[in-house]
Amino acid sequence: MPGQPPARRTVLKGAALAGAAGLGVAACSTESKVGHAQNPTPTAPVDLGAADAVPVGGAKLYREQRLVVHCPAKGQYKAFSAQCTHAGCVLDKLEGIEGNCPCHGSRFDVTTGKALVGPATVPLPEVPIRTEGGRLVAGPDA
Repeated sequence: MPGQPPARRTVLKGAALAGAAGLGVAACSTESKVGHAQNPTPTAPVDLGAADAVPVGGAKLYREQRLVVHCPAKGQYKAFSAQCTHAGCVLDKLEGIEGNCPCHGSRFDVTTGKALVGPATVPLPEVPIRTEGGRLVAGPDA
């Protein structure tokens, strides 16, 4: 009926939906610089295995260690956190030099850490890395 106030039930449903939508937006906020991770980079040295497992000119994802390593030239390595800076999800795959976040579709250049496709806008944090006896060691003191 025109001119009638909305039923109490309709008003309550609308308020509940608005609150739920607000929580969803807060959960996907891009304000975070490290996502939901407490420590997006290693807090102790991590042995990643044989250095020659990372192809020259390419990269390798170490998903369990939450790291990605790029080898720009023979014997040179750059490492980055593989944890998305939007919501903290770990990258799930590399396509060439792009890392993919499976949660919201962010993509990163794994040679620089730069966010290429949002919602992430902050680059992946760089992680110190060194070779020791033909093996890669990443993290503090590397």
